[in-house]
Amino acid sequence: MKLNWGHKLTIGIILFMGFIFFLVYKSVNTNYDLVSKEYYKDELQYQDVIDGTNRANKLSSALIIKEDSGKIILQFPVEMKGRKTDGKAWFYCPSNAGKDKKFALELNENALQILPSGQLSADNYIVKTTWTTDGVSYYNEQPLTVK
Repeated sequence: MKLNWGHKLTIGIILFMGFIFFLVYKSVNTNYDLVSKEYYKDELQYQDVIDGTNRANKLSSALIIKEDSGKIILQFPVEMKGRKTDGKAWFYCPSNAGKDKKFALELNENALQILPSGQLSADNYIVKTTWTTDGVSYYNEQPLTVK
């Protein structure tokens, strides 16, 4: 069977439309995880992060976050020992927003908090910690690999 130019043009248009529908389908079903759902609002408050990081860097020691024997240990600087500290630790997973976890800080008298690592999936995280002690806010961000 021999196709004339009208049939070839019709087949070409149908193939092109099928390709466009395929691209629309793929783009609608692609998941785009953002760092924050309120990105612009958070960007306006970024100076607080910069100031908190500078204050945390001036402490006598850095916040230590490590995984050990099925536990995640957050050891705060010695200046936080015996002081009331409020804040949160956000375990941000860049590869999958569904793995993100936030924990309220509940430090013991030695400025230590222990979390069970079973609450986190095995992956790479960025731990974003914000805390306030005696009305002064601090911020720390560091990577952690949970195995």
